Amino acid sequence: MNIGGKKRETSQFTETQKKVGLFEGKVIAINPSVEEYKEVLNMELKEDSKATEYLGESQDGNTTLRVDFWLEEVKSKDKFKVTFFLEDKEKENKDQTKKQYINNVGTCSWADDPNNLPKWFAERDYRVANAGEEDFYSFVKTWLGELDYRDAETTLQLDWKKLMKGNLKDLKSQVNGEYCTNVVALATIKTVIKEDETKEYQGVYNRGFLPAYSIKQFRVVDFTSPSILSGLKGKKSKDLKPHERFVLNVTGEYGCKDFFILKELKDYNPEDNMVSSDEPMSTDGDDY
Repeated sequence: MNIGGKKRETSQFTETQKKVGLFEGKVIAINPSVEEYKEVLNMELKEDSKATEYLGESQDGNTTLRVDFWLEEVKSKDKFKVTFFLEDKEKENKDQTKKQYINNVGTCSWADDPNNLPKWFAERDYRVANAGEEDFYSFVKTWLGELDYRDAETTLQLDWKKLMKGNLKDLKSQVNGEYCTNVVALATIKTVIKEDETKEYQGVYNRGFLPAYSIKQFRVVDFTSPSILSGLKGKKSKDLKPHERFVLNVTGEYGCKDFFILKELKDYNPEDNMVSSDEPMSTDGDDY
């Protein structure tokens, strides 16, 4: 018997070079266990780590579930975590006059009464949505992009009761499955200022994703250009392409609040981020 070679190294769950921008990623793990952190993500968790404590409780006493999807960037193999929070609570608007509904392919719609739901939506089985499901299913639909969502026989629905017990077996079984595809995600930097101390964290925007082929659009068009953005805002919603709608959602009033760039992934430079930079803001430059 001849066995030898360099032993595979595992890394501690420590700080690495932060990244910012759009990237194509492959889902490699969902709510990994301690063993999966080591074997799949090549990370060694500290003994007191709470990384695998996914179930919790809201202030209202409702069960909550944190769902972590780990993405591996296809070029550098850097790993990014995108997180969704689900709560065992029906989704309503602020004045409780409308509820959100979700159908059996993860599409959502709002209505004050089920009878007032759009016909195209109500043609499928539906129910009242729970808090966090819209963004969660939006990601899953993009990831499982080989499913034909226009076909009447297609379904994409997970057992809510199982989910709220932390059972993600059905979802995990789709990793490297026949329906999965790569996704385009936006790496961000979250800045927290507390007691005169500024801390920055790697993040991933969790309210919008694109199919893998969309990243080429950001190579040929500068969507940070005011003239380009103005042109998109002038389009009718029905005329917007998916990547254009993504740009408007990210840059809009209710879009991404963290630091980001609508360009391909690159190393993060704190001096580019006005929130964290010590440099004074110029009144005659591009940042004014």
